[in-house]
Amino acid sequence: MWQTWNTPYRKDDVEVGARPLYPTMLESPELRWAFIRKVYSILSIQLLLTIAVASVVVTVHPIAHFFVSTGAGLALYIVLIITPFIALCPLYYYHQKHPVNFLLLGLFTIALAFAVGLTCAFTSGKVILESVILTTAVVLSLTVYTFWAAKRGHDFNFLGPFLFGALIVLMLFAFIQLLFPLGRISVMIYGCLASILFCGYIVYDTDNLIKRYTYDEYIWAAVALYLDVINLFLSILTIFRASES
Repeated sequence: MWQTWNTPYRKDDVEVGARPLYPTMLESPELRWAFIRKVYSILSIQLLLTIAVASVVVTVHPIAHFFVSTGAGLALYIVLIITPFIALCPLYYYHQKHPVNFLLLGLFTIALAFAVGLTCAFTSGKVILESVILTTAVVLSLTVYTFWAAKRGHDFNFLGPFLFGALIVLMLFAFIQLLFPLGRISVMIYGCLASILFCGYIVYDTDNLIKRYTYDEYIWAAVALYLDVINLFLSILTIFRASES
């Protein structure tokens, strides 16, 4: 009887995994972990769909040939490039309305996957494989680091304005490149700067995933991380392509 009354109550016997994700966490860890799993599940499906669509574009050569050799193909390519940006507007408005949000997310992902596939279609398999491996390693490493840092009280919210400013500079740099091509070295510099920028965005958006996104914003959180991963891959691909040429 004495032992029964003096046995300390262990909360983790009832709520396994209930430890907070960061020191000042006030919400339920179980609910936040459920939200994080949901976002990463959606992100995984997006990436698998992207790999499937891009693989078809790369392996079925008439598809790439149609886009580069015909006027209709060029027009369709421009439409595919614009479609993700167009889909983002209604997706932002309907991101909490099921099933419209998933339909728009699918349209957004497939259109972007075609653009990625067309980029890879004119790249050697060795460069694509190197880019995929490096992107995977970087994304996993930064994700683990952000969770580790959040657990120890680090906050990356301050990165937002700096990353946005750097993104504007990078976009202007790319526009100048289109008007006045500066050669292979400048392309490699652009790729390196873009890679660093999107590494920062992965940390920033993962930190938001842990702390700031509401439970209804799972679609928008998945879109943010998906864009970070795709842009990081394209940046690394740009570096390897420029170094190989």
